Amino acid sequence: MADDDRTPEEEFQELIRQLFGGSGGLDPEQLSALSGMNIDPAMMQTVMQHLQGAFAGGGETGISWDLAQRQALHIANQDGLGVTTGQRTDLDQAFALATLWLSEATTISELAEQPQTLTRGGWVEATMPVWQQLAEPVATSIADALTSALSQNAPDDMQGLVQGAGRLMRTVGGSLFASQLGQVVGNLSKEVVSGGDVGIPLVPDGQAAILPQNFADFGRDLEVPDDQLALYVATRELAHARLFRHARWLRLHVISQVTDFARGVHVDTDALEDLASRFDPSEPDELRRALESGALLPARSEAQNAALTRLENLLATIEGWVEVVTEQATSRLPSADRIAEAVRRRRAVGGPAERALGSLVGLELRPRRMREAAAMWRAVTDAVGPAARDALWDYPDLMPGAADIDDPAGLVARLEARARGEQPAPDELDDALARLLAGEIPSVDGEAGTAGDAGAEGDADDTRDDGDTDDQGPAPDDHRPV
Repeated sequence: MADDDRTPEEEFQELIRQLFGGSGGLDPEQLSALSGMNIDPAMMQTVMQHLQGAFAGGGETGISWDLAQRQALHIANQDGLGVTTGQRTDLDQAFALATLWLSEATTISELAEQPQTLTRGGWVEATMPVWQQLAEPVATSIADALTSALSQNAPDDMQGLVQGAGRLMRTVGGSLFASQLGQVVGNLSKEVVSGGDVGIPLVPDGQAAILPQNFADFGRDLEVPDDQLALYVATRELAHARLFRHARWLRLHVISQVTDFARGVHVDTDALEDLASRFDPSEPDELRRALESGALLPARSEAQNAALTRLENLLATIEGWVEVVTEQATSRLPSADRIAEAVRRRRAVGGPAERALGSLVGLELRPRRMREAAAMWRAVTDAVGPAARDALWDYPDLMPGAADIDDPAGLVARLEARARGEQPAPDELDDALARLLAGEIPSVDGEAGTAGDAGAEGDADDTRDDGDTDDQGPAPDDHRPV
């Protein structure tokens, strides 16, 4: 068949084949034939070029994270403003005084690195690796679902072409998600005030940072002197950074809980197939709105709700400690209480970009129990002092858990008994462990066996159905300080 005899659909398929081949040579005359399909050739040429770039740089997952960073930097750097010498000097002085005050409130040591003043673009570059780690499970799920939905809705005569283009389809879905993530992170760079402002460890451990461009916006309506606001924000940021530098296991603890939640995110295939069946390439706003609104993410499962509850308790435990230590360190500031309340409200509500992040990945990073956690830390401080309080961050199994937030008196009683050199009263778990070590393990015929019998016969506890032959010890999430 001569080129002139091709239908617009055949012309489009030929362009797709050129795209798969990576030749980059898209013929303008061929593009002009797309006018018969009601597709703007200029728009299609731009789309093709972007897809070729994404196809080349998407890696094995088909997701171009460079695209997300470029998009975020474009938004973050729109105003073209940097950090002035005056801003840097004022914040350096605030950090210096905050360091002295904080050392009186906590036994956790000072940072080894000097605090930084970051531009919005600098914040994007510093935090994008963590955003990628958090968002990749969701992006992969969306890319896989988009591949499946488009394949199911493609005409029969294009099935072979679609099936042979699986990687490109993944790239399309992944790139759409990466672009949306870039927009969210770019807009978030206009809201955050400091490195620990979002609550999760976005900057490397041991680093503290403030964004002067956003610091001014945060304090505009508080009617608080700038020097007091700077001292409070610097103290809070240093407390957050010190904690993560001291408890080096804490970063992995937080990130793993976030990614555990994200891995459970699945795309609503019915919603995606409905969108794919009526998707108009010349009107991409519908897909963008679907991603932004979270319409493609179904309701959370029970497992996800449980994971989210664990994460919220963990974030509340961290931020409650930061609040109490900051409160003690800034007791000299006349406006400290007013600033602290503004920070609490801000963390409870979040800004537009943070809410958009929740819609995109299905996760809102809210320390919903921060007030209760702060009350727990105050009770601990009053009872045993800062040194014993801060020692709870030395090891993961010492860190207070959700039960301690519910019952601070129980935690305080254990810490006071420990300070007196007393052993804590045994509970059901301790009794079970004692019976296990004494060899009082039910055998297969219901008679107690010895520890040696248990080793020879294997674990015969008929209450377990997972086939695990290891002895049962304390639950891994038992964080009681003993």
